[in-house]
Amino acid sequence: MTKSELLQALADKLGKTRKEVSEMLEAVVELAYNETKKNGEFTIPGLGKLVKKHRDARMGRNPATGEQIQIPAKTVIKFRVAKQAKDAIL
Repeated sequence: MTKSELLQALADKLGKTRKEVSEMLEAVVELAYNETKKNGEFTIPGLGKLVKKHRDARMGRNPATGEQIQIPAKTVIKFRVAKQAKDAIL
């Protein structure tokens, strides 16, 4: 589903204009980014949670040459799907 299709489906379901739905969706996305950056996680009830996690440095291997390389530590974002969403989909 494209963003345009999502906006149209939500507008039809909620009885709002596409512009109103677009503004709401952008506000939710901005809130998710800010909360995840500030608190380390953002939960969307019934769907899942965005989680900011620190990944330690580790040894890896270059697949082309087989040479071992040091992979630096970094912060990554993960999305954990809620049990309710898994049960509904699967």
